[in-house]
Amino acid sequence: MYRSGLVELDAVVAVARLGGFRAAAVELGVSATSVSNAIAGLESRLGVRLFNRTTRSVSLSEAGERFIATVGPALSDIHSAMEATTSQQGRPAGRLRLNSSVGAARQMLVPIVLPFQKRYPEVRVDIVTDAHLVDIVAKGFDAGIRTREMVPSDMISVPFGEDLRFVVIGSPAYFKNNPEPRKPGDLMAHQCIRARWPSGSMYRWQFQKQGRELEIDVPGTLTLDEPSLMRDAALAGAGLAYMWEDQVREDIESGRLLSVLNSWMPSSPGFALYHPDRRNMPPALRAFIDMLKNPASTDTKGRHRSRAR
Repeated sequence: MYRSGLVELDAVVAVARLGGFRAAAVELGVSATSVSNAIAGLESRLGVRLFNRTTRSVSLSEAGERFIATVGPALSDIHSAMEATTSQQGRPAGRLRLNSSVGAARQMLVPIVLPFQKRYPEVRVDIVTDAHLVDIVAKGFDAGIRTREMVPSDMISVPFGEDLRFVVIGSPAYFKNNPEPRKPGDLMAHQCIRARWPSGSMYRWQFQKQGRELEIDVPGTLTLDEPSLMRDAALAGAGLAYMWEDQVREDIESGRLLSVLNSWMPSSPGFALYHPDRRNMPPALRAFIDMLKNPASTDTKGRHRSRAR
C-alpha cells in the first residue's frame, strides 16, 4: 500500500491533519477504503477508538489526541531518517511541506521556490498558507515561514532576506482631492484603509523618527485583513494603506501609487524559516535551507534579488 510497516501510522496522522479519510487517501495515494481499514485495524489492536466519526465529520478522540501527540513527532523522525538514508545514494527527493503566511509565500515563490524545484525536480513542494500561526509539528509540516518576530521560541530559526520596510501609499486619484499628509497626525483627517490582525484586533499604524515612536489607530470606513485587497482598494482610490514596501514596489515605481510620510516609516525584522530540532533533518529541507542561505547561486530567470524577501 504505502511505506510498508508504517501504513497505519501514516494513515492516522494524515486523517488527523486533513480532517477526513478521502483527503488523507489522496495525499497517501491510496483509496479511502484502504485508509479506513488501516485505521480500523490499528484501533482494534489498541483497543481504543482514535477518531470520532459521523456522516459529516471526523475528529480525534481524547485517546487519539494523546496518541498523535506522541506518535506524530516520532513518525516524522522515522521518515526523516529513511529519507536521509535514501538520499545518500542520490539527490534530495520526496515531499517538502511548508506552512507560511500568504505574504511570505508570495515573496518567496519566484526567487526561491521555483529555482529550487528546477534544481531538485525529485522534490514535491507543498506550501499551505495560513493567516494564523499553526503548530507545524502537529500539522505535519517540515517547516514554517513567518516574519522573524513571529517564530516560536522552541523552534530553530533560519533568517533570510533583509528587514521589511513599511510605506503609506495612496493613488494619484486620491491625492487629487486630498492633501498629502506631512506628519502622522495628519492621517486623522484622511480616509484610511484599516487593517485587522488574524486575531481580530485592529492594527495600529506605527511610525518612527529620530528616536520618537508613534502608534495611531487611524480613521476609516473600510477594514480589510489581506494585503492584496488593501492594495486593490488603494489603487481604486479608496484611501491610504499601510503596507510592506515590497508588496507595492512595482506600483510605486510605475506611479500607480504614491508613497507619503517616507521619513517617518519604520522597518521590521524580515522573514525566517523555522523547524523543530530534529536528529535527522529531511534532505529536501536541508537543501531548501541551503538555497535560502545562498540565493545568489540560483541559475534561473527568477533570480533572487538582494532586497527583502
